[in-house]
Amino acid sequence: MSTVTSLPTRRLPEPAAALQLIKPITWFPPMWAYLCGVISVGVPLGGSLTFVILGIILAGPIVCGMSQAANDWCDRHVDAINEPDRPIPSGRIPGRWGLWIALAMSVLSLLVGSLLGPWGFAATIVGVAAAWAYSAEPVRLKRSGWWGPGLVGLCYEGLPWFTGAAVLSAGFPAWEIVVIAALYALGAHGIMTLNDFKALEGDRQMGVNSLPVTLGPRRAAIAACWIMALPQLAVVSLLAIWDRPLFALAIAAALAAQLAAMRVLLRDPKGRAPWYNGTGVTLYVAGMMVAAFALRGIA
Repeated sequence: MSTVTSLPTRRLPEPAAALQLIKPITWFPPMWAYLCGVISVGVPLGGSLTFVILGIILAGPIVCGMSQAANDWCDRHVDAINEPDRPIPSGRIPGRWGLWIALAMSVLSLLVGSLLGPWGFAATIVGVAAAWAYSAEPVRLKRSGWWGPGLVGLCYEGLPWFTGAAVLSAGFPAWEIVVIAALYALGAHGIMTLNDFKALEGDRQMGVNSLPVTLGPRRAAIAACWIMALPQLAVVSLLAIWDRPLFALAIAAALAAQLAAMRVLLRDPKGRAPWYNGTGVTLYVAGMMVAAFALRGIA
């Protein structure tokens, strides 16, 4: 006869698990986009360095971290299927601690956002609301393979870019900046679709209609490639029209390299999606910064 010893349930989160919950690896895109917004305005940074640093911290560790905590809490049942070792389903963040962390960070986001002036605060409100609308019932836009990735792309690339430009210019940014930011936000829909491949099985079981679920891996990957490529082609065309040929050429070269990587991706969409996120996406965000510097002489 054997004796089974039950392990005591945790009452407090593991510190390492709490850090894992807010996923530092995901902070880079919005921080980069905020910096692109700052650069695109062309305002000297000497007197605005505090707003730059505060905005980057807000966009990445605070707002993005909050969105990750909210998403993990709302996805805890899906994660129990896809990735049971994640902080909440594994029990390393017990009880409702995941929810409390997400709510506390939502409040912190609004407090820090209020320090960036009316435009920064308004953008923070939009970002916090979008994070909960993406993950939480009854809205849960994550259920849609079109609306969900579109909202995330907007909040990861477009909204931080707009915020950085608005805070530094102390007003609504020039329309050229808004257009370029919107195009890169649209293209990020494809990046988010590729990110959904890792949760394919759990999404299918839990009724999350991501594009890999509804279209199948290959058709979803083809759609993602088109969605990523066409906005960049529009950026190249606009920069050429705005008499920025060298910047347009640099982004065109980055796009050509992405197209080559897309051919590799389409040979095995599910298996190659993580690889593409480390190659093609790097080229995508590099093009964002090139566009930001191009805008300095236009807007």
